[in-house]
Amino acid sequence: MTTRRVMRRCALAVAASLLAGCSVGSEPEPSPGSRSGSESPSESPSEPTSEVSPSDSTGPTTARASTPALSERTEPDLELAMSTPVEDSVYPAVGGPDVDALLYDLDLAWDPTELSLTGTSTITFRAARDANEFGLDFSPVLEVESLTLDGQKAAYTHRGKDLVVKAPIVTDDQHELVVSYAGEPGPVPAPTTRRDFSTVGFTVTDRGEVWTMQEPYGAYSWYPVNDQPADKALYDISVTAPEPWTGVANGRLVGDTTEDGRRTTEFQLDEPASSYLITLAIGDYAHAAQTSKSGVTLDYWYPRGQPLVLDDLRAGAAAVDWIEARLGPYPFSSAGIVATDSQSAMETQTMITIGNTEYARSPQVIVHELVHQWYGDQVSPADWSDVWLNEGMTMLMQALWEADHDGAKTSATIAGWRAIDQDLRDEYGPPGAYDRAQFAGSNIYYLPAIMWNELRLELGDDQFFAIARSWLTAQDNRSVTRDAIYAHWEKETGLELSAFFDAWILGSATPPPGVSAG
Repeated sequence: MTTRRVMRRCALAVAASLLAGCSVGSEPEPSPGSRSGSESPSESPSEPTSEVSPSDSTGPTTARASTPALSERTEPDLELAMSTPVEDSVYPAVGGPDVDALLYDLDLAWDPTELSLTGTSTITFRAARDANEFGLDFSPVLEVESLTLDGQKAAYTHRGKDLVVKAPIVTDDQHELVVSYAGEPGPVPAPTTRRDFSTVGFTVTDRGEVWTMQEPYGAYSWYPVNDQPADKALYDISVTAPEPWTGVANGRLVGDTTEDGRRTTEFQLDEPASSYLITLAIGDYAHAAQTSKSGVTLDYWYPRGQPLVLDDLRAGAAAVDWIEARLGPYPFSSAGIVATDSQSAMETQTMITIGNTEYARSPQVIVHELVHQWYGDQVSPADWSDVWLNEGMTMLMQALWEADHDGAKTSATIAGWRAIDQDLRDEYGPPGAYDRAQFAGSNIYYLPAIMWNELRLELGDDQFFAIARSWLTAQDNRSVTRDAIYAHWEKETGLELSAFFDAWILGSATPPPGVSAG
């Protein structure tokens, strides 16, 4: 038994007593006005305070990637991960309300020659309701080799992507499910018409390297999971791959060992995350680090021998300082960016996944994905009908950042977005009732950003950002619905905002300017 398993079992004993009593978030393609902004003063970038120089070699190398100092592993606080899982209103076939996952302990090994994944997933969960059987999402191309529930073999079926365990569960009882599996995983179709991605989940490059992006779902392509955003959980992820390759995942690096030419890295995510925010990248990575003026250290993982990629990632530290001045302190215990062969970018929690295009690595996209650590990760949507909760505030923040750094007016940006508002409503639907076959269309980005800007103009920056921060504090580590954020803003402003919010989020026509619109 590994050290982390011993610690986890100790934590489970404590949690049992507690329970017994109880962006793809990437920025869309630029539209007219997308690089205009406001009058806030610009800020100089943070200087790197620690860095490991990459190899200049562009060919194969046996030198291992440099790594950050190891963090101390901590006991998981399972109470943080208690959630209220739901059946999603937009994608009801993925995820479900029976299982409240508390901790996913994933032990993974990747063979890039055979393109095969071997894994053992130890899932600590709370029964969210009484059920005669319960299920998780799990790729049909991965074969279950063994399955136990609370240490005993359990009957199960695995048809399509549904892994169903034939055992009764009782509300609030805690269980441990262990699934060992192997196979040749791959991505699954994405419910979108966007050009920068058509599949989600476990993606393998021509070289056998791995990256994952999985919004609105797709985590089930590489581990058994309740793949719906209302169910946040803690993660321990161990990744083994042949040297000099490195496995990168969310959270703090707490283990790094090499044996017989295979390197194992272990990451611990000590605050809960929705499954769409989990990342896995495996490849020949080099590492560098940079610290923001406020003291947040960002770990950068980039392809060895590609220092220009690192140059782009270095926008991260200054971005953190800029965001903290508006939304408050960075909300997690670690931060980083991993560069992959994707065409898009994703706000994966504490370890942003950035694609290999000039736009995906641009400063404004890095800012966008970092803002999501607050809006989207610290506070997440409980249902995919509310993905606009992530993207609207983030797009407004991106517009303000672009104003600070590009010198244009925010009013010009918003005017450009307002000019295409009706077309987006006609093509994709309103932000809160979009066409489910067109996930992450531009409507969920620009339209709620215009709405938030109307409130910003009405209240002024000081009050607006004070309320934006108080929302994060009130809902820390939770998955929420639109009703909760509506109530928060009405309470904090003293304004009746129901008609205003409904007009922007559910209306078929562009609302007129002003907070009283609707």
